[in-house]
Amino acid sequence: MLDFEKPVLELENKIVELRKVSSNDSGMNISEEIDRMQNKIQRLLVSTYSKLTPAQRVKVARHPQRPHFKDYVEQMIEDFTPLAGDRQFGEDEALIGGIGRFEGQSVVIMGHEKGRETNERIRHNFGMARPEGYRKAQRLMRMAEQFDLPIISLVDTAGAYPGLGAEERGQSEAIARSIETCLSVETPFISVIIGEGGSGGAIAIAAADKVFMLEHSVYSVISPEGCASILWRSADYAQDASSALKLTSEDMLKLGLIDDIIKEPMGGAHRQAEKTIKRTQTKILESLRELKALPRDKLLEQREQKFLDMGRNL
Repeated sequence: MLDFEKPVLELENKIVELRKVSSNDSGMNISEEIDRMQNKIQRLLVSTYSKLTPAQRVKVARHPQRPHFKDYVEQMIEDFTPLAGDRQFGEDEALIGGIGRFEGQSVVIMGHEKGRETNERIRHNFGMARPEGYRKAQRLMRMAEQFDLPIISLVDTAGAYPGLGAEERGQSEAIARSIETCLSVETPFISVIIGEGGSGGAIAIAAADKVFMLEHSVYSVISPEGCASILWRSADYAQDASSALKLTSEDMLKLGLIDDIIKEPMGGAHRQAEKTIKRTQTKILESLRELKALPRDKLLEQREQKFLDMGRNL
């Protein structure tokens, strides 16, 4: 439960209780009372979500019921076939990828998967990929180039895994090579930040022709807690760090680091996952049509110039 959503959740629980009581008493008419409460919920959501602080945005971006990579694949992609392994070390289930059909078009899609239940989260390493995950991403991107398939990446990670084994296997090199591949691959490439976009672990699969963010997602060079631990020597200052990092979608658009914002349904993606995924699907389809019309040399030129221009006019 998000602390700032408590009044809304209390009303939603009351509606559930009323419906339970009415189901036991067929003579009770509670429709007017439920309508009144639902209208109040809507007003509360509008007032709450229209003035979220950066720290609250981080909480929404991390909400466990927010749609994950697998949810997007299930709704957007037909005949999805996952491809495993980096052909060097092994499989990394924090970063999933494969081929499938998006609106009738064959594509390569990849992204971070955090998992929901405890055993799922452990299996997917909470969405924090190791070097083999980013080397698998490189393999998928080169395969997409070979068969002239557009690439879609969905980013949702607190960052690349910082464990000893990952560092021994070349985490930084794998991320750098993955970014290099993103920038050089000769096929349309679209990336969407669907939750957290944390540090190099995010940009490793997000240096794309078009980069979009869901309204309440976040994109930052470091997590607020990590930033607070470095600057203030205490994670207790995470709220201050959230504001200083300029990590909201509006901040990113203003700084020219993303191309557009995908609006979420009122109350966040965790309330209406299906609607959120549909909006994301529509945005990706529009951009794919635009990018596919470009010659390959023009596509690469625009992508390169886009990232060279970042920061020049700040």
